[in-house]
Amino acid sequence: MTGITQSIFGQALINCGRGGHLVQDDLLWALDTGQLSQAVLDVTTPEPLPADHPFWDHSLIALTPHIASSSRAATGGEMILKNIMQYENGMEMIGEIDRSFGY
Repeated sequence: MTGITQSIFGQALINCGRGGHLVQDDLLWALDTGQLSQAVLDVTTPEPLPADHPFWDHSLIALTPHIASSSRAATGGEMILKNIMQYENGMEMIGEIDRSFGY
């Protein structure tokens, strides 16, 4: 799913969809010329992105580690509380990101 939304900073792109529908050069152009104020990308092509890809260092792009999904408040809240307890007890948290995978 990809969408354009109005943020307090202007138009923003949120992409959590799969496939080649996002034209990366066009996104960079839109950000660099002010057509878009920011982008949040949960899915990229390729995945993970190469270390030298311009998305990594672009100040207007936020990358998430392909974790977009629907969640329910009750179960999401339980997971947050459980992870806080895991963290406070020096244990590995559930769903912790391993940066050695490159994203």
